[in-house]
Amino acid sequence: MRSATTNPVLVARVRHAEPVMGTVVSFDVPVTARHDGSLDAAVRWLHWVDRVFSPFRPDSDVSLLADAEVTVDGCAPEVAEVIEACAFVRELSGGYFTASPAGRFDPSGYVKGWAVERAADILSAAGSVSHLVNGGGDVQCVGGRPVPSAAGALAGGGTPAGGATAGAPWRVGIADPHRPGRLALVVEARDCGVATSGTAERGTHIINPHAGRPAAGLASLTVAGPSLALADACATAAFAMGPDRARAWAESLPGYEAYAITETGQTWQTAGFAAFIVAA
Repeated sequence: MRSATTNPVLVARVRHAEPVMGTVVSFDVPVTARHDGSLDAAVRWLHWVDRVFSPFRPDSDVSLLADAEVTVDGCAPEVAEVIEACAFVRELSGGYFTASPAGRFDPSGYVKGWAVERAADILSAAGSVSHLVNGGGDVQCVGGRPVPSAAGALAGGGTPAGGATAGAPWRVGIADPHRPGRLALVVEARDCGVATSGTAERGTHIINPHAGRPAAGLASLTVAGPSLALADACATAAFAMGPDRARAWAESLPGYEAYAITETGQTWQTAGFAAFIVAA
């Protein structure tokens, strides 16, 4: 039998970018994900989410529900799942996260991270233990970043097919909201989600639901933790709180860490976030 060090199926990678959900979702996956259909399945899932949850499609379940043309029972079962999750984050955040910004039902603050995390789960279910899915800056990392030398050494010891390697942590860039096109920092992540809310890509768009106006004080807030869906929603909630309240609240989230850039360019981070930052 040919050794794993010369078997390209075990180490080859596929990178794919899919325009969907108003952004581009990029994949870094083992080549087996192309052959076993799991990459195509993950892409199909994202387009299904777009059809069901897009607030910009008048015939989506979310739009029909917001217009009171259907009830939750008349929607896809996942709509009820998302509503329940949004209610949990609303309670967790003291009402700073809402599925009805501007008074209209729109769970987008939760859906993108949830959809990307599920896409990564599809790849994991097919056997991949080393992949990354990036939905417009909201990133789910699974396993480690492949390193060819480590791949050869481990695969010879019985590593399963699918690009499994010991690897290094994945590197995720955090956009600098004050310097377009540049990074504020790079974080290292393995088996976790990294989500950023802020003004870098979409400008001012997050509402402070208690004040009824756009959130002020922060330019960017990143949350890292086990679940991208929760990290994404918590980043949105913390951004809506403003810098002072957000810092204390983020420190209270078990298993999750945060990094913030204020409107004036100052930064702060929770006690455990230093473990994610790439050393200079």
